[in-house]
Order: sequence, then C-alpha cells, then structure tokens
Amino acid sequence: MPTFKVPSEILLSLATPPVLLFLLGSKAVAELAQELGQASEEIFRGDRLPVLNLPPRSTDPTHADNL
Repeated sequence: MPTFKVPSEILLSLATPPVLLFLLGSKAVAELAQELGQASEEIFRGDRLPVLNLPPRSTDPTHADNL
C-alpha cells in the first residue's frame, strides 16, 4: 500500500487561515466585552439616576424601628 506524505509547507499554509481568523475574532470579542463594560458603567453613573426626594431621617430613638 503506497503512503502519501503531505509536505509540511502545505499543512502549514492550510493551518494559517484558521489561526489568523481565531486571533482576529478573539480581538473583536475582547473589544466588544470592553465596550459592553463601559456601557454598563454609564448606566450606573450617579448623574444619570433620578433624584429621590426622601423625607429626612429622624434622630428620635422612638422612631428607629420604622427604618
């Protein structure tokens, strides 16, 4: 039975595109994750939240159980 050997240059050239696509894809995913993190920080910034008008807290110890 004859054996067919594939030259290593051909194997290397076939393996290069998937590796490059993986590197580009992982870079894109990392940038997306960073942008999502920054967007979520913007959501929780204090200057964009509404001001809540709460009644002042009483310093009277008899009203401490109402907190």
